[in-house]
Amino acid sequence: MRYVLPYAMTLLAVAVITPAHAEEDVATLIRRQSQEFSDASASNDTATLAKYLDDRVVFINEGGDIATRKDIVTPGPAGPKSVSNHLVQTDFNIEIHGNVAVTSFTDNATVKVGDQTMKPRFRSTEVWLQEGKQWLMISSQTVALSDDPPAHALTANEMDQYVGTYEAAPGMSVTITRQGSQLFSATHGAKATPLQAEVRDVLFTPGQPRARRVFERDDHGKVIGFYSRREGHGVEFRKVG
Repeated sequence: MRYVLPYAMTLLAVAVITPAHAEEDVATLIRRQSQEFSDASASNDTATLAKYLDDRVVFINEGGDIATRKDIVTPGPAGPKSVSNHLVQTDFNIEIHGNVAVTSFTDNATVKVGDQTMKPRFRSTEVWLQEGKQWLMISSQTVALSDDPPAHALTANEMDQYVGTYEAAPGMSVTITRQGSQLFSATHGAKATPLQAEVRDVLFTPGQPRARRVFERDDHGKVIGFYSRREGHGVEFRKVG
């Protein structure tokens, strides 16, 4: 005859074999905490942010600002109800080194301002340290991923105004040409690449959204040069031909 444990004894046996709350593996736990931290950042949930931050955390946000734990967990002013922000992590990777875990991922934001929607992206690395039974964030660094702006169509006459050779220094030149309805740029005689306009007198190369060419005109409206600008810094090119 098969022996059957009484119901209470069965529950006790199961409890011994399987914890009441099965523990997550480290990778799953940290991924969950990281997403919760992103959610809390989007919703200004400072209580959740505080729960996962070490007191000595080194935190650099997408603007390059260094923030302390106090800076992060201090409640800010409530935003307008017409604005919402939602973050979803993708490309999540984790490397575990004993009691230290290093992650990398992309935060994909959906920001709604009334009826308008923006979808910026941010890439982050985080470092988590096991302290007792907890894993706390001790470091985070985020960079904003740039996207090409919407292109503004130019007329043939407008494009011709940018055509010419520009020089920043001897041996450092850029030549802009037009082929049909497309502008092209060649640096130091290298292979030409397309140019598009963001707005009048601001051109960019598709696939290089961090850079802009901001053109300058004289008092008569004639293009006389441009500034090759990246992150607010620029090199001046003067039109020489």
